[in-house]
Amino acid sequence: MNRRIFLRNGSLAGLALSTLSLGACSTTPEKTTNPTDGDAAADGGPDTSFELHEATVADLQEKMKSGQLTARRITELYLQRIEQIDKAGPRLHSVLETNPDALKLADQLDEERKNGKLRGPLHGIPVLIKDNIDTADQQQTTAGSLALAGHKAQQDAFIVKKLREAGAIVLGKTNLSEWANFRSTRSTSGWSSRGGQTKNPYILDRTPSGSSSGSGAAAAANLCALAIGTETDGSIVSPASCCGLVGFKPTVGLWSRTGIIPISATQDTAGPMTRSVRDAAILLGALAGEDAADAVTKESPGKTQPDYTKFLDPNGLKGKRLGVEKGHLTGASDAIPLLKQAVELLKAQGATVVEVEVEKQTDPLGQAEYDVLLYEFKDGVNKYLATAGAGVKTLTDVIRFNTENKAKAMPFFQQEILESSDKLEGLQSPKYQAALRKSHQGARTALDTVLRENKLDGLVAITNAPARCIDLINGDSGGGPGFSSSAAMAGYPHITVPMGQVHGLPVGLSFVGGAYQEGPLLGLAYAYEQASKKRAAPAFKAPFVG
Repeated sequence: MNRRIFLRNGSLAGLALSTLSLGACSTTPEKTTNPTDGDAAADGGPDTSFELHEATVADLQEKMKSGQLTARRITELYLQRIEQIDKAGPRLHSVLETNPDALKLADQLDEERKNGKLRGPLHGIPVLIKDNIDTADQQQTTAGSLALAGHKAQQDAFIVKKLREAGAIVLGKTNLSEWANFRSTRSTSGWSSRGGQTKNPYILDRTPSGSSSGSGAAAAANLCALAIGTETDGSIVSPASCCGLVGFKPTVGLWSRTGIIPISATQDTAGPMTRSVRDAAILLGALAGEDAADAVTKESPGKTQPDYTKFLDPNGLKGKRLGVEKGHLTGASDAIPLLKQAVELLKAQGATVVEVEVEKQTDPLGQAEYDVLLYEFKDGVNKYLATAGAGVKTLTDVIRFNTENKAKAMPFFQQEILESSDKLEGLQSPKYQAALRKSHQGARTALDTVLRENKLDGLVAITNAPARCIDLINGDSGGGPGFSSSAAMAGYPHITVPMGQVHGLPVGLSFVGGAYQEGPLLGLAYAYEQASKKRAAPAFKAPFVG
């Protein structure tokens, strides 16, 4: 989750959503890294030699249907790609571990196909998932923390059960910003004590953003067919934007949170991170469903769809009315011209676009949001650890472990957010209750009012600024617009789609709507995606060397 946004909004820090590096980093990279050997590529463009380059779910299903490929061969190709790109070559450090059972699972699914059993569009499709999501297999679930190293979940998270039932293959676990970027006010996005620093595959000294940094970098670099991230505030949409992906944070309650290491009971959700809107729609519907162990999902029956692809219409912008965030149309950000171009394209596709001001109403809620997260983090983590079977049983234990193993657990930044959270009382606190009313209801009121009074089908804005430099000494640097907090505090859906690039760095266009409006939002995003075609594969550009 991108704590920079609410830290900024709460006037706690002049920071934003971005990036990190040991030393200076340039906006004008000079060469491209060959993914297979680390040498400079001759043409300076993306490597397209990989057999599954930019493959969609539909592409893979067609290859399996025709017999050209099997689920096993597809899985083998992605595992080889991880070795070539993540462990060697550019060394993205986006994948913490691969699933030792992946090939066996692929064989089982191939046998089912051979016998005429197809579970659906995800049958035989390899998926990477963030390392704060439980899998009851040989893989660990650690939130990137050495304090949880060795922890293997006793049962699958609810969404992992759904994933397996749909026939997908859990390919491995992705790196993340440790504790989902909720450990320190000056942390480095994409870094964890277990996995080290994830790199942005577009320019290697740039941040992949956080906290779903590994899922973002891996999906962008074609290390998997699909990836899953989690978001509290910005942690799906920000890395998706910085890594040239479609990222979808659904309505809180559409996907279960059971079996996911938490930050916030009111804001957390997992969601798709993919290279196309269609693939996001496929994954979204497959994992939606009511979970008796997650009370919020009990609000979803009748509001969800088993198949969101029916909303995908290339003419879906015609006759729609959209509100563009006025504050994103002026300023010094290099992303602003991209937004203006996107607005003109939306109009050309038949949409009416009017200027609105949402952030003036929601930015002042940042301190209340931060207070809510501090309270809910302690409560949620203690409940998770109490039954997880890990070596640490409480947040206090985690803090103690980090202190006793400071050289390895905290070599660059500390754990002041963990410590602040651990000092708080329970959720019965009047301060917590007041903060929750202010942030959650305040954001919902602001969004609902703007959508209703302007008769809007959705809101559009810059997802976040182009990726900054990785800086393990000073932590994330700031600057530029970002649009995750309003939807995050309200628990409303938010999808980002590639909008173009600045100096070779991707920037996303956000679409935000009301609760359980995933279908209509997917329609808007798909129509924009098909008209703009701004997704471009990464070229693994090395930092400029003077």
